Amino acid sequence: MGVEKNHKDRLFNFIFGREEHKDWTLSLYNAVNGSDYTDPELVDFNTLEGILYLGMNNDTSFLIFDIMTIYEHQASYNPNMPLRMMEYAGKLYSGYLSKHKLNKYGSTLLSLPVPKLVVFYNGERDIEDETILRLTDSFPEDERGESDIEVRVRMLNINYGRNKELLDACKPLSEYAWFVQEIRRNRKSNEIEKAVDMAIDAMPGDYGIREFLLLHRAEVYGLLDTEYNEDEIRELFMEDGRREERKNTEAERQRADAAENRAEAAEARIKELEALLAAKNS
Repeated sequence: MGVEKNHKDRLFNFIFGREEHKDWTLSLYNAVNGSDYTDPELVDFNTLEGILYLGMNNDTSFLIFDIMTIYEHQASYNPNMPLRMMEYAGKLYSGYLSKHKLNKYGSTLLSLPVPKLVVFYNGERDIEDETILRLTDSFPEDERGESDIEVRVRMLNINYGRNKELLDACKPLSEYAWFVQEIRRNRKSNEIEKAVDMAIDAMPGDYGIREFLLLHRAEVYGLLDTEYNEDEIRELFMEDGRREERKNTEAERQRADAAENRAEAAEARIKELEALLAAKNS
């Protein structure tokens, strides 16, 4: 499958999801899994593209032997990633069965690659270096043990200065984290293109991704401009949602107070009638 995606990519995937830099993808895989593979050609990309999968896109996914890795990049905290990853995995397994002409309706037990689901987070919300997200967290608490389905996702904080062991194990990831930090700092008082230029100019000469970024500078501008705009719009939507939630909560509180007042008034009226009846019978 080609690497030039039809959906809006992110810089993370632009770096770690490309055929010409499978060595960076393999380095990231080794760092995440504690493995030591050396042949980049082991990486077999199978990333979903909307043109083939009815509008469904994931970030970067690939096979190495019997492991199916699905990587997602997030600049906003999203606790619903297990649900999304389950959908991606279903589509990827369908593609795997089709590619290998496997019959899921047959009497022979199929041999399938093991899914490894990872979210790389570099947003500004402070989260732990590693967080485990589970699909069952979305279920009613007293029913979670009854679920026949579980999806487990590792969320790794890759902000520069976090997850030191992971970033030290993958130099391209450490360089990417540094680059994002520099852009974030520069962008406080500059447009995105200027912020990118300043970050590239300040990047140490021995950074392996520097030449790549210089070569694709115009594409990096576009990717990050889209990425930051999407994040700002998403934050606005999230704030609208929080505002609406607060409004609904206040409305519910007012309704509850009104109901309580009506109940108290009814109780007072009953007591008043009981007192009148008692006076009449005395």
